[in-house]
Amino acid sequence: MKRLIVFCLWVGFCIGLHAQQPVNIVYIGNSITEGAYIQDKEKDAPPARASYYVSEQLGTEVEFRNCGISGMTTVDFLPICDHQFPHVLSAASELARRDGILLFSISLGTNDSACSTAFGAPVPPEQYYTNLKAIIDELLKKYPDSRIVVQSPIWYSPNTYNAAIYLSEGLKRLTSYLPMIPRLIDAYAETNPGHVFLGDTQAFDFFKEHYLELFRPEEGKAGTFYLHPNRKGADRLGKFWAEAILKALQYAPY
Repeated sequence: MKRLIVFCLWVGFCIGLHAQQPVNIVYIGNSITEGAYIQDKEKDAPPARASYYVSEQLGTEVEFRNCGISGMTTVDFLPICDHQFPHVLSAASELARRDGILLFSISLGTNDSACSTAFGAPVPPEQYYTNLKAIIDELLKKYPDSRIVVQSPIWYSPNTYNAAIYLSEGLKRLTSYLPMIPRLIDAYAETNPGHVFLGDTQAFDFFKEHYLELFRPEEGKAGTFYLHPNRKGADRLGKFWAEAILKALQYAPY
Protein backbone atom coordinates (compact mmCIF):
# COMPACT_ATOMS: atom_id res chain seq x y z
CA MET A 1 0.00 0.00 0.00
CA LYS A 2 2.82 2.37 0.88
CA ARG A 3 4.50 1.74 -2.46
CA LEU A 4 1.24 2.52 -4.27
CA ILE A 5 0.87 5.80 -2.41
CA VAL A 6 4.46 6.80 -3.16
CA PHE A 7 3.99 5.90 -6.82
CA CYS A 8 0.80 7.96 -7.07
CA LEU A 9 2.51 10.93 -5.45
CA TRP A 10 5.43 10.65 -7.86
CA VAL A 11 3.09 10.46 -10.88
CA GLY A 12 1.22 13.50 -9.61
CA PHE A 13 4.49 15.35 -9.14
CA CYS A 14 5.62 14.57 -12.69
CA ILE A 15 2.27 15.58 -14.16
CA GLY A 16 2.40 18.81 -12.17
CA LEU A 17 5.87 19.63 -13.46
CA HIS A 18 4.98 18.98 -17.08
CA ALA A 19 1.84 21.09 -16.75
CA GLN A 20 3.92 24.12 -15.77
CA GLN A 21 3.56 27.48 -17.36
CA PRO A 22 6.47 28.93 -19.34
CA VAL A 23 9.37 29.94 -17.08
CA ASN A 24 11.34 33.19 -17.31
CA ILE A 25 14.63 33.32 -15.41
CA VAL A 26 17.02 36.16 -14.57
CA TYR A 27 20.46 34.92 -13.49
CA ILE A 28 22.40 37.25 -11.17
CA GLY A 29 26.08 36.58 -10.61
CA ASN A 30 29.73 37.13 -11.40
CA SER A 31 32.18 35.76 -14.00
CA ILE A 32 31.16 32.18 -13.22
CA THR A 33 27.55 33.01 -14.10
CA GLU A 34 28.69 35.07 -17.07
CA GLY A 35 30.60 32.07 -18.41
CA ALA A 36 34.15 33.46 -18.38
CA TYR A 37 36.42 31.85 -20.98
CA ILE A 38 33.54 29.86 -22.48
CA GLN A 39 33.44 30.52 -26.21
CA ASP A 40 29.69 30.26 -26.85
CA LYS A 41 28.18 31.80 -23.72
CA GLU A 42 24.65 31.92 -25.10
CA LYS A 43 24.70 28.15 -25.43
CA ASP A 44 27.25 26.87 -22.92
CA ALA A 45 27.42 29.28 -19.95
CA PRO A 46 25.84 27.93 -16.73
CA PRO A 47 22.58 29.94 -17.14
CA ALA A 48 22.11 28.57 -20.66
CA ARG A 49 22.70 25.01 -19.50
CA ALA A 50 20.47 25.39 -16.44
CA SER A 51 17.66 26.84 -18.55
CA TYR A 52 18.02 24.02 -21.05
CA TYR A 53 17.69 21.37 -18.34
CA VAL A 54 14.70 23.11 -16.75
CA SER A 55 12.98 23.28 -20.13
CA GLU A 56 13.81 19.64 -20.83
CA GLN A 57 12.36 18.47 -17.51
CA LEU A 58 9.23 20.61 -17.64
CA GLY A 59 8.55 20.23 -21.34
CA THR A 60 7.87 23.94 -21.55
CA GLU A 61 9.52 27.11 -22.86
CA VAL A 62 12.22 28.72 -20.72
CA GLU A 63 13.40 32.22 -21.54
CA PHE A 64 16.37 33.61 -19.64
CA ARG A 65 18.64 36.61 -19.25
CA ASN A 66 22.22 36.31 -18.02
CA CYS A 67 23.07 39.23 -15.72
CA GLY A 68 26.35 37.70 -14.60
CA ILE A 69 29.21 40.19 -14.85
CA SER A 70 32.87 39.45 -14.18
CA GLY A 71 34.20 40.79 -10.88
CA MET A 72 30.83 41.54 -9.31
CA THR A 73 30.08 41.26 -5.60
CA THR A 74 26.86 41.47 -3.60
CA VAL A 75 27.80 45.12 -3.06
CA ASP A 76 27.72 45.74 -6.83
CA PHE A 77 24.15 44.44 -6.95
CA LEU A 78 22.84 46.39 -3.97
CA PRO A 79 19.84 48.50 -5.07
CA ILE A 80 21.21 51.49 -3.17
CA CYS A 81 24.46 51.40 -5.18
CA ASP A 82 22.58 51.79 -8.47
CA HIS A 83 25.41 49.92 -10.20
CA GLN A 84 24.29 46.51 -11.50
CA PHE A 85 20.78 46.39 -10.05
CA PRO A 86 19.24 48.55 -12.83
CA HIS A 87 20.41 45.96 -15.39
CA VAL A 88 18.65 43.25 -13.37
CA LEU A 89 15.46 45.31 -13.28
CA SER A 90 15.65 45.92 -17.01
CA ALA A 91 15.99 42.19 -17.71
CA ALA A 92 13.25 41.31 -15.23
CA SER A 93 10.83 43.91 -16.58
CA GLU A 94 11.31 42.55 -20.07
CA LEU A 95 10.66 38.97 -18.97
CA ALA A 96 7.76 39.97 -16.70
CA ARG A 97 5.85 41.06 -19.81
CA ARG A 98 5.94 37.49 -21.06
CA ASP A 99 3.50 34.78 -20.06
CA GLY A 100 4.60 32.48 -17.28
CA ILE A 101 6.56 32.46 -14.06
CA LEU A 102 9.32 34.96 -13.25
CA LEU A 103 12.22 33.49 -11.30
CA PHE A 104 15.57 34.90 -10.15
CA SER A 105 18.62 32.69 -9.64
CA ILE A 106 21.31 34.40 -7.55
CA SER A 107 24.88 33.10 -7.30
CA LEU A 108 27.24 35.57 -5.62
CA GLY A 109 30.07 35.38 -3.10
CA THR A 110 33.26 34.52 -4.95
CA ASN A 111 34.41 38.11 -5.32
CA ASP A 112 32.97 39.10 -1.94
CA SER A 113 35.50 36.72 -0.43
CA ALA A 114 38.52 38.34 -2.10
CA CYS A 115 41.08 39.98 0.16
CA SER A 116 41.33 43.06 -2.05
CA THR A 117 40.41 44.79 -5.34
CA ALA A 118 36.81 43.55 -5.80
CA PHE A 119 34.25 46.28 -4.98
CA GLY A 120 33.38 46.13 -1.27
CA ALA A 121 35.62 43.13 -0.59
CA PRO A 122 36.37 41.56 1.73
CA VAL A 123 32.74 41.15 2.80
CA PRO A 124 32.23 39.57 6.27
CA PRO A 125 29.66 36.75 6.42
CA GLU A 126 27.08 38.79 8.31
CA GLN A 127 27.35 41.57 5.72
CA TYR A 128 27.04 38.98 2.94
CA TYR A 129 23.75 37.91 4.55
CA THR A 130 22.57 41.51 4.82
CA ASN A 131 23.52 42.32 1.22
CA LEU A 132 21.68 39.30 -0.16
CA LYS A 133 18.64 40.24 1.91
CA ALA A 134 18.68 43.80 0.56
CA ILE A 135 18.80 42.51 -3.02
CA ILE A 136 16.02 39.99 -2.45
CA ASP A 137 13.80 42.44 -0.55
CA GLU A 138 13.89 44.86 -3.47
CA LEU A 139 13.21 42.13 -6.02
CA LEU A 140 10.19 40.96 -4.03
CA LYS A 141 9.00 44.55 -3.67
CA LYS A 142 9.07 45.09 -7.44
CA TYR A 143 8.03 41.56 -8.45
CA PRO A 144 5.95 40.21 -5.55
CA ASP A 145 4.81 37.13 -7.48
CA SER A 146 8.33 36.11 -8.46
CA ARG A 147 10.36 33.23 -7.07
CA ILE A 148 13.99 33.60 -5.96
CA VAL A 149 16.55 30.81 -5.72
CA VAL A 150 19.81 31.52 -3.87
CA GLN A 151 22.59 29.24 -5.15
CA SER A 152 25.69 28.65 -3.05
CA PRO A 153 28.99 29.96 -4.47
CA ILE A 154 31.40 27.27 -5.64
CA TRP A 155 34.89 26.28 -4.51
CA TYR A 156 38.10 27.78 -5.90
CA SER A 157 41.68 26.68 -5.31
CA PRO A 158 43.42 28.22 -2.27
CA ASN A 159 46.20 29.71 -4.41
CA THR A 160 43.76 31.76 -6.52
CA TYR A 161 45.37 35.13 -7.21
CA ASN A 162 44.64 37.04 -10.43
CA ALA A 163 43.77 40.72 -10.55
CA ALA A 164 42.38 40.21 -7.05
CA ILE A 165 43.91 38.36 -4.09
CA TYR A 166 41.90 35.37 -2.87
CA LEU A 167 44.29 32.68 -1.56
CA SER A 168 43.45 30.50 1.45
CA GLU A 169 42.13 33.44 3.44
CA GLY A 170 39.57 34.17 0.75
CA LEU A 171 38.54 30.53 0.47
CA LYS A 172 38.03 30.39 4.23
CA ARG A 173 35.85 33.50 3.99
CA LEU A 174 33.89 32.00 1.08
CA THR A 175 33.23 28.89 3.17
CA SER A 176 31.85 31.10 5.95
CA TYR A 177 29.16 32.35 3.54
CA LEU A 178 27.67 28.91 3.00
CA PRO A 179 25.66 28.69 6.26
CA MET A 180 24.38 32.25 5.72
CA ILE A 181 22.22 31.12 2.81
CA PRO A 182 20.01 28.51 4.57
CA ARG A 183 19.75 30.93 7.47
CA LEU A 184 18.43 33.57 5.05
CA ILE A 185 16.00 31.11 3.48
CA ASP A 186 14.67 30.17 6.91
CA ALA A 187 14.06 33.85 7.67
CA TYR A 188 12.03 34.29 4.48
CA ALA A 189 10.07 31.13 5.23
CA GLU A 190 8.72 33.07 8.22
CA THR A 191 8.25 36.50 6.62
CA ASN A 192 7.50 35.69 2.97
CA PRO A 193 6.80 31.96 2.58
CA GLY A 194 6.78 30.35 -0.84
CA HIS A 195 8.97 32.93 -2.57
CA VAL A 196 12.63 32.46 -1.58
CA PHE A 197 14.22 29.04 -1.96
CA LEU A 198 17.45 27.31 -1.07
CA GLY A 199 19.47 26.71 -4.21
CA ASP A 200 22.29 24.31 -4.89
CA THR A 201 24.41 23.23 -1.92
CA GLN A 202 26.33 20.38 -3.57
CA ALA A 203 28.47 22.04 -6.25
CA PHE A 204 31.03 23.47 -3.79
CA ASP A 205 32.21 20.05 -2.63
CA PHE A 206 31.70 18.47 -6.04
CA PHE A 207 34.01 20.90 -7.82
CA LYS A 208 36.53 20.72 -4.98
CA GLU A 209 36.84 17.02 -5.76
CA HIS A 210 36.71 17.25 -9.58
CA TYR A 211 38.38 20.59 -10.32
CA LEU A 212 41.14 19.17 -12.53
CA GLU A 213 38.55 17.83 -14.94
CA LEU A 214 35.94 20.58 -14.71
CA PHE A 215 37.89 23.83 -14.18
CA ARG A 216 40.07 25.82 -16.53
CA PRO A 217 43.69 26.09 -15.31
CA GLU A 218 44.79 29.73 -15.09
CA GLU A 219 48.21 31.20 -14.48
CA GLY A 220 48.32 33.60 -11.55
CA LYS A 221 50.69 35.29 -9.18
CA ALA A 222 50.76 32.25 -6.89
CA GLY A 223 50.96 29.57 -9.59
CA THR A 224 48.32 27.72 -11.58
CA PHE A 225 44.93 28.24 -9.97
CA TYR A 226 41.39 26.97 -10.55
CA LEU A 227 38.48 29.37 -10.38
CA HIS A 228 36.29 29.15 -13.50
CA PRO A 229 34.49 26.06 -14.78
CA ASN A 230 35.37 24.96 -18.29
CA ARG A 231 32.65 24.04 -20.77
CA LYS A 232 32.08 20.64 -19.17
CA GLY A 233 32.13 22.20 -15.71
CA ALA A 234 29.65 24.88 -16.74
CA ASP A 235 27.30 22.19 -17.96
CA ARG A 236 27.57 20.38 -14.63
CA LEU A 237 27.01 23.59 -12.69
CA GLY A 238 23.97 24.28 -14.86
CA LYS A 239 22.55 20.90 -13.83
CA PHE A 240 23.06 21.71 -10.16
CA TRP A 241 21.28 25.03 -10.61
CA ALA A 242 18.49 23.46 -12.64
CA GLU A 243 17.79 20.88 -9.93
CA ALA A 244 17.35 23.67 -7.38
CA ILE A 245 15.17 25.73 -9.73
CA LEU A 246 12.93 22.75 -10.41
CA LYS A 247 12.46 22.24 -6.67
CA ALA A 248 11.48 25.88 -6.29
CA LEU A 249 8.96 25.55 -9.10
CA GLN A 250 7.60 22.36 -7.57
CA TYR A 251 6.82 23.92 -4.19
CA ALA A 252 5.72 27.36 -5.32
CA PRO A 253 1.93 27.81 -4.95
CA TYR A 254 0.90 28.49 -8.52
